[in-house]
Amino acid sequence: MKAHSVVKRRRIFPLRPYGWSPSELTSAPVPAELEGCTSLATVALTRDAHVHYPSWVAPFVDWEAEHPTPEDRMRVAIDLARQNVEHGTGGPFGAAVFERESGRLVSVGMNLVVAHQNSALHAEMVALMMAEVHVGKYSLAAEGLPAHELATSCDPCAMCLGAILWSGVTRVICGAHRDNAVRLGFDEGPVFEESYRYLESRMVEVMRGVLQHQAAEVLEDYRRRGGRIYNA
Repeated sequence: MKAHSVVKRRRIFPLRPYGWSPSELTSAPVPAELEGCTSLATVALTRDAHVHYPSWVAPFVDWEAEHPTPEDRMRVAIDLARQNVEHGTGGPFGAAVFERESGRLVSVGMNLVVAHQNSALHAEMVALMMAEVHVGKYSLAAEGLPAHELATSCDPCAMCLGAILWSGVTRVICGAHRDNAVRLGFDEGPVFEESYRYLESRMVEVMRGVLQHQAAEVLEDYRRRGGRIYNA
């Protein structure tokens, strides 16, 4: 008799670029290394992480619109941040992934840390996750894909900079400065000028300060509304 049973986990397979569908659940096989587990520790894999967009996203985002310039793409990120604040669904940050040459919108992201009780769900992380789901690859630089880029309404934190490197995007466009977020009390982690130079050495172009004042105003609006500083 086995000392402890292993509970099969379920995963979500999202089929659309605008979120995870709770109805698209299926069972995934138990990893081979866990079959017949007799460890004294019980392996519990029954709690799934469901990531979904707020309800305002579907009617708000125009997936067919053209975004030919960096400024156009930054406006999408800023508008997402603003909507997130005005609807009270998360922090004052927005991001979006585009095909670099065509400007086609691939995915959007907004800060969902508090809504999902998940410290990883920064706007950039959500946008990158959803983009990879949409293209069906773990890298946006996978063979056969066009070049992609990320627009983010604020300079990325340490976590998001790491994700940008591994995501496969070839350019990141930033709006508000790190200092704009720090002044509100957000902890952005160990990010230095060398961090951006390292990205560029790995062939990730960096544009900073694009529509900086408009992006910073969303942060100030969040402060005026008494928005929660969740990682101070």
